[in-house]
Amino acid sequence: MPNLERLRADHADALLAFERANRGYFARSIPDRGDAYFEEFAARHKALLAEQDAGLCHFHVLVDEDGELVGRVNLVDVAAGCAELGYRVGESAAGHGVATAAVRDVCRLAGTAYGLVSLTARATLDNPASRTVLERNGFTETGPITLNGRPGVRYLRTGLTD
Repeated sequence: MPNLERLRADHADALLAFERANRGYFARSIPDRGDAYFEEFAARHKALLAEQDAGLCHFHVLVDEDGELVGRVNLVDVAAGCAELGYRVGESAAGHGVATAAVRDVCRLAGTAYGLVSLTARATLDNPASRTVLERNGFTETGPITLNGRPGVRYLRTGLTD
């Protein structure tokens, strides 16, 4: 399984390459980031690191045994012991349990290293793989939502140190 690493400045080139290589793959199940994301990537990466340094978010990348970045897992909007979980795994690593393992590891980190007590997440109904990852990691449905114009579900997980 890939190693989970806290996002650093030296991940920028690999992260940009990962996002470019998987852009079409991701767009099949989640909204595309748009051209501006790629054009302004360097500034955005610096801004993410500043948010992380301020404790507002916790960003992670997944690096395989060959040193290739194959995914990312983020905890955003940290406040009052809670954060929202988001993740994406590249096409080459999909279907091999990578997302399930990465979410498990981040849930553990959230409770032990970051002092969080709960996490929320969202997934569209037409993304069963993402919903399965959340459910395998102890997230429970809390209600319907609309996510980028598509029907979805909001999830909650408590007991992060369990």
